[in-house]
Amino acid sequence: MNEFDLIAKLTKSLPTNEMVVTGAGDDCAVLDFGLAEKLFLFKTDAVVEGVHFTNETPPEKIGRKALARCLIDIAAMAGTPSAALVTIGLPKKFEAEFVEKIYDGLNALAKKNGVAIVGGETTTNPGGLFISIALLGTVGRGKQILRSGAKTGDAIFVTGELGGSLSGKHLDFEPRLAEARWLAEHFSIHAMADLSDGLAGDLRHILTASGGGAELLKSAVPISRAAKLQSRAASSAKPAFVAALTDGEDFELLLTVASKDAVKLADAWKEKFPKIKLSCIGKIVAGEGITIRDRTGSQKFNAHGYVHFA
Repeated sequence: MNEFDLIAKLTKSLPTNEMVVTGAGDDCAVLDFGLAEKLFLFKTDAVVEGVHFTNETPPEKIGRKALARCLIDIAAMAGTPSAALVTIGLPKKFEAEFVEKIYDGLNALAKKNGVAIVGGETTTNPGGLFISIALLGTVGRGKQILRSGAKTGDAIFVTGELGGSLSGKHLDFEPRLAEARWLAEHFSIHAMADLSDGLAGDLRHILTASGGGAELLKSAVPISRAAKLQSRAASSAKPAFVAALTDGEDFELLLTVASKDAVKLADAWKEKFPKIKLSCIGKIVAGEGITIRDRTGSQKFNAHGYVHFA
């Protein structure tokens, strides 16, 4: 049983109540506390030693990544983060200065994005260091963007470049909060998600929620320099294109819009964010699964992105 099989099994019978607008199954839960103009976004995420970072990772970058992973999920819903709780599990032997530096990295990113750190929990974890963040945010009532809104014929876009994140990007990425809010303010974005599990995995989340398939143009997928270098470094390495679809932890935005808006969106983005790449990589189609089209024809892409317990 892999991560997503387990999630599906566990979420079948979760209790709910009248304040839940969107529960488990999207980038954030959406909650209604009765405010006239706002809904609340609620997200939790964790980083674990040996999975998301190593014992050689600078502590400031560990703290930064812990919060940044939650921030990109708020971005994927076109929201604004507000307050966080931090749970940290420490081995029995630890250095206080090391933990303080973790918080230095976390606090710096929080201040940059207007997030208050309002408490949390410390505990012992003999298996190594972990940090779990619970983050609250807000979004205008009816303005949240879900995974389930993609429509047949939609153009599919991604920000940035994909693959090879272990070379450093998984620690240093910038959550696309301002960019996501700009997209939501200026265009009718049908569906959006962040790329944490890899394009092949997170696009499938949108396809499953929306009920459709996708056709990607191989030459349009933006492959990072790191992924290309890794593919050349060893004969056993993934081809760069496969890495771009499956490596995970790119932490970019994946979104769909009506095809009639695609050119206008691309032009406006280039003017607003000239230093950040935005690529139209394909379209939503009837059916299911992901098809890759190149000069030789089309074929199904059956590999998934990063999956825990695979």
